[in-house]
Amino acid sequence: MYHKSKGYRIFYALNIGVLITVSILCVLPLLHVLAISFSSASAAEANLVTLWPVDFNIESYKQTLANKQFLDAFLTSVVRVAAVLILSLIITIFTAYPLSKFYLTGGKWIAWFFVFTMLFNGGLIPMYVLIMKLGLLNNIWSLILPHLVNVFNIILMLNFFRGIPKELEEAAVIDGAGHWTILTKIYIPISMPSIATISLFIAVMQWNQWFDGLIFLTDSSKWPLSTLLQNLLIVPDVTNNTLDAETLAVMSEKTIRSAQIFIGALPILIVYPFLQRYFVKGIVLGSVKE
Repeated sequence: MYHKSKGYRIFYALNIGVLITVSILCVLPLLHVLAISFSSASAAEANLVTLWPVDFNIESYKQTLANKQFLDAFLTSVVRVAAVLILSLIITIFTAYPLSKFYLTGGKWIAWFFVFTMLFNGGLIPMYVLIMKLGLLNNIWSLILPHLVNVFNIILMLNFFRGIPKELEEAAVIDGAGHWTILTKIYIPISMPSIATISLFIAVMQWNQWFDGLIFLTDSSKWPLSTLLQNLLIVPDVTNNTLDAETLAVMSEKTIRSAQIFIGALPILIVYPFLQRYFVKGIVLGSVKE
């Protein structure tokens, strides 16, 4: 009867309307950038492009994919994301599992020590000095090591592990399982929704991280894609001077930048649908029989 009430139907309609509106507002800028990337130079420079390409062509993508610096930056970002994702997940899981045990001696204080680092940190200059003293300047490891321990992700995984019914672990202990078996055979399989969510957080954050590349990498050929794109948006690309007049008629700095931005966002757009299904999946539903 509640779901058929007039108030519920009004709330449901308003909720759907707001979500659709927000979704459209998120998609429109991406469609606009995509349309510009497939449009001619004259149409893009005259601001004639809205959500549909004008004088469709793919010259901007050809030029972008032929740019060695862009491809090297793309590969650097892929390596960075893969390394941080794998190593950070391992550290997060192996840190959250013991801290989730209430019987761990000093576990509460260790957890608060991690939380303390979220509130207070050394700042940019001590971080730069540390990277310099370690000899990691102009090295890809300067983009990886500082991001391996994410306290927010550890707390998320910690709370998730604590929500897993203790009866599962007790049954495994009775069967002779140790902590390694319990973690790999029970906790990790059940925690796939949480792991998928954290993986997406890490991937998106690392893919879009540009500032540390600008600070720690003095050689622009080693920049990740996000740092390269940020620099291109501030400093205009002058490579168009080497192109012939026929190519410049269908391609401009604006269309090339749009193509680069869309290619930069494409990996996350591809990965997200495969991880999104875990967000709504039941976590421990039905794992314990009454």
